[in-house]
Amino acid sequence: MTGAPARRTPIDGASRPRLPRHAKLRFDPTREAWVLLAPERVLVPDETAVEILQLCDGTRRVDDIVDLLAGKYAAERATIATDVVALLQELADKGLVTDVRDSSS
Repeated sequence: MTGAPARRTPIDGASRPRLPRHAKLRFDPTREAWVLLAPERVLVPDETAVEILQLCDGTRRVDDIVDLLAGKYAAERATIATDVVALLQELADKGLVTDVRDSSS
């Protein structure tokens, strides 16, 4: 085998997610859409993902983000928690979200 195995950043309710330095969430006027920019990558997240990413400032815990969204949409907290954690975990696995508890980022 070559290289070390990738280190996974687990996302849970206590995680304080943020975008790493190499990733930026920006509104692209040409596309008229929000984009998540990373080296050699451009992702176009849907409206829900944009709202979640805008709350990922490294100070709010995932549980805080879930509470905000559950209150805003009067939705079941457990359902929102499942969706938020799944989205953030997928992005963390791609290196586009990190947890401030992880000192390597």
